[in-house]
Amino acid sequence: MFAPANIALCKYWGKRDEELNLPLTSSLSVSLGALGTHTTLSLDPAGDTIILNDHPLPAQSRFALSATRYLDLFRPTPQTFFRLRTRNTVPTAAGVASSASGFAALALALNDLFEWDLGRRDLSILARLGSGSACRSVYDGFVEWHAGSEANGMDSCAEPMTETWPDLRLGLIHVSTTPKDIGSRSAMRQTRETSALYESWPRKVAQDIDLVKDAIRCGDFERFGRVAESNALAMHAIALAAWPPILFWLPESVAVMRRIWAQRAGGLEVYFTMDAGPNVKLLFRAKDTARVEAAFPGVEITAPFPDRAPPG
Repeated sequence: MFAPANIALCKYWGKRDEELNLPLTSSLSVSLGALGTHTTLSLDPAGDTIILNDHPLPAQSRFALSATRYLDLFRPTPQTFFRLRTRNTVPTAAGVASSASGFAALALALNDLFEWDLGRRDLSILARLGSGSACRSVYDGFVEWHAGSEANGMDSCAEPMTETWPDLRLGLIHVSTTPKDIGSRSAMRQTRETSALYESWPRKVAQDIDLVKDAIRCGDFERFGRVAESNALAMHAIALAAWPPILFWLPESVAVMRRIWAQRAGGLEVYFTMDAGPNVKLLFRAKDTARVEAAFPGVEITAPFPDRAPPG
């Protein structure tokens, strides 16, 4: 089963319930087309086997522990074991949403293995239990994750937007593929508990979601890019104001941002967003592909709206 990675245009940063991965705010993302996670799942009578990118993992590795805890939620009996084989086409644990696509693909694989025949809304809720942003990766395209208000989280799920943007392009600049020093879960908690700027975050997100959705519907690329970039910078700012400070950027990240601003000042319509990591994602239109490739050598470009049928 395949699930695309997704990049939040209006970020998810902070939980109201950590066990159920319930967010304090809604969020809005766009998928990365063919970039994401391929997963197969079968029963294994000998015990759990976790294989990541063709490498069997020790049971105590971070990825294996995370996957096993998630699978524990769905074992029919304590003696039910799984063989999980997963392959990421984006860097793992480096701020390129590999956990989102990974848990979404695993939820889809569980649905297939046990023949639950669940709809995407229910699969979104199940994927969220593994990683919050995974709820958005059960869909392609523009996806809104509704924060919900129910304590059990049954109204906290993702919903795809009907609008598409065929000429939208995303460019991935891989500043670093090394796993982050601090995971998103811990960083969110630390930010919410210690950052004096956090109280402004829910208002910022609510405003930005409305602006981005309207920009998508109107085809207003300038407003789309400007709001997405502003939202990303605000998320990183409130994390930097936490204590101890949380800084995901590397010097190379800042250098890329400065290059983007210089290119934009020179007339190239390119914007950026960044999740919880050092890697930078460019937002631009197909007509500017050649200029982006020239300005950012080595950029990996993907089309969020490939020519394929939408998920059922």
